[in-house]
Amino acid sequence: MAAPGKVVPFRLPPLPTIGEIIKLFRLKAQKQLSQNFLLDLRLTDKIVRQAGELKNAHVCEVGPGPGGITRSILSAGVEQLLLIEKDPRFIPGLQILSEAAPGKVCIVHGDILTYKMEKAFPKHLKKNWDDEPPDIHIIGNLPFSVSTPLIIKWLENVSKKDGPFIYGRTQMTLTFQKEVAERLIANPGGKQRSRLSIMAQHLCTVKNCFVIPGEAFVPKPEVDVAVVHFTPLVQPKIQQPFELVEKVVRSVFQFRRKYCFRGLDGVMVLMTSDNSIFPSGMKHFA
Repeated sequence: MAAPGKVVPFRLPPLPTIGEIIKLFRLKAQKQLSQNFLLDLRLTDKIVRQAGELKNAHVCEVGPGPGGITRSILSAGVEQLLLIEKDPRFIPGLQILSEAAPGKVCIVHGDILTYKMEKAFPKHLKKNWDDEPPDIHIIGNLPFSVSTPLIIKWLENVSKKDGPFIYGRTQMTLTFQKEVAERLIANPGGKQRSRLSIMAQHLCTVKNCFVIPGEAFVPKPEVDVAVVHFTPLVQPKIQQPFELVEKVVRSVFQFRRKYCFRGLDGVMVLMTSDNSIFPSGMKHFA
């Protein structure tokens, strides 16, 4: 018996390995869904550590697949874990994990791009935007095919304080192709600076945590993978509506840098007569 007041870490009971789960349910990664399995629990633990302290936290894992990261999240001692999985083949394996952690896991068979997260967590977890981030985290080994549209969707949610950000400045720890991660963190004036760089950094603190070599995945992708952590800013760096910022930035980056002003031709009509877009931060942020 644990001593009074001592925190006892949560431990999963003995379970089949991820490799055994894959064999048991005859799971194969589908190339058209950009699926790659991460079997090394040392790496899944490392991914989860980038999210920070998860003891008694509420977590949403996107695309858990066979459940490698899921195990690491549960072992971190979370209060509740919401799993959103589009591929029905993975549901039986995830149910094994759910049964091993009674009362902690909720499995949703659905598409994260359309799933409404406004009611995903208890109301009492809500915090004011100016406060510290809520005890809510989003974690996911994202399929390459959805990673960019999904982060753009969530960045729009950040700007409007809706979706998973209705609870406050919810933090995210996500995987991307290394090249995409480099664009997300690229500094102004750098070769990798892009639409993603500006859209992410004007709304969030973005940190490239570490790189996972492609050979760590099954099947091995043609690229390496990076883990990126996002914390929404209290105040965006560009004080303009999301749609306007995205349209201007998209137009600018349609062209190579030395011709970028051509890209502004299509959005000049959006600028007010007093040139209000650029004084709000965009001019020095690209």
